[in-house]
Amino acid sequence: MLDIKFIRQEPELSRRKLQERGESPKLVDELLGSDESRRAIVTELEQLQAKLNAFSKEIGMLMGKGQKEKAEEKKSETRELGRKIDKLNHRKSDSEEAFNALMLALPNFAHESVPVGPDESFNKEVKIEGGKPDFDFEPKGHIDICESLELIDFERGAKLAGSGFLLYIGWGARLERALIQFLLDLHVQDHGYKEVSPPFMVQSECMEGVGQFPKFLDQAYAIQEGLDSDTLGKRYLIPTAEAPVANMHRGEMLHESDLPKRYCAYSPCFRAEAGAAGVATRGMIRVHQFDKVELIKVVKPENGYEELEKMLQNAEKVLQLLGLHYRVVTLSSGDMGFAAAKTYDIEVWAPGQGDYLEVSSVSNTEDFQSRRMKLRYKSDEGGPKFPHILNGSGVALARLFVALLETYQQVDGSVKIPKLLQPYLHTDVIPSP
Repeated sequence: MLDIKFIRQEPELSRRKLQERGESPKLVDELLGSDESRRAIVTELEQLQAKLNAFSKEIGMLMGKGQKEKAEEKKSETRELGRKIDKLNHRKSDSEEAFNALMLALPNFAHESVPVGPDESFNKEVKIEGGKPDFDFEPKGHIDICESLELIDFERGAKLAGSGFLLYIGWGARLERALIQFLLDLHVQDHGYKEVSPPFMVQSECMEGVGQFPKFLDQAYAIQEGLDSDTLGKRYLIPTAEAPVANMHRGEMLHESDLPKRYCAYSPCFRAEAGAAGVATRGMIRVHQFDKVELIKVVKPENGYEELEKMLQNAEKVLQLLGLHYRVVTLSSGDMGFAAAKTYDIEVWAPGQGDYLEVSSVSNTEDFQSRRMKLRYKSDEGGPKFPHILNGSGVALARLFVALLETYQQVDGSVKIPKLLQPYLHTDVIPSP
């Protein structure tokens, strides 16, 4: 959530910032109008409440003096004043609901270092790491490799849950499990994150807290408890572990000495992606359920962007250790996620696709999420502050799985296993049949 005080003080800058995010600058005028109306009602209520309190004291004085007739007249005025206050309270509730709906619908402002542009064509390449693998044969795509080595049964996965769901089998299931363990060990032991194992469903307030709702409500899987339709939409399957982990301290007042907090978590991720480009009937590039290890930081604002660079390095380390070619790009203002102030994408090279695949997004949301979830910390300097919340994929497994298979495939149909993964799989190769 944006800071309404900033928008009041800097309306022109706020209009420009919204326009950079692809939103109409007129939303600032609508928001300020709603804010002014809401504040006017609050002021009027305070004045009427003060008048009501004065009337109550006056009635007590009149009753004490035995002037019952005058007291009854004043009671009649008090009842009328009470009716006005009741009506105004209803207006206040409606105005606050309208104001909050506008605030929740506005995306975060882009950091000044973010390239300005409406779409991905304005993204800026930061660096390229490693070399593309050379083959003396025509490399296969991951679908052919998975089918020939019996790593994933695409047809039975679709039979079980519909298109966009995967059934890992044999070496495929073992490789996925090995990757999860490798990522958790790396981020906990080498990068200093605390591992958590969160619920795989959360209350709607948590989705609102990280900015998933109301913007992406149409992309979520809502839960219903048994046959009780009243429970539908109170909980949702998580689209990423960010939803539960970033909300761990929602509504809390931390102390400055508690920061920074660094968490990592494995979870499956569920995304309906209704109205999106669509999920492939076969393959792993775009699916409804995939595994991911997520990184979360809660830090002091002055350290937010230093910690963002460190988180990027942590995610990059995964690909470096696995010997994969990749590039890093800074997303443009129009291509960033709703809650982000700045985002780096890490894109890994998949030889069978002949293209880069996004395998990690690393973002600083600044205080956008902490405001939405009412998370603050008490600084040593005095008053409460909102911390910066950072999130990053460390990394997404399905596309990492694709890149590994396509990069390390051999002419005989087998797949070599990178050295650091061998202890987890207890083999140096997935053999051809």
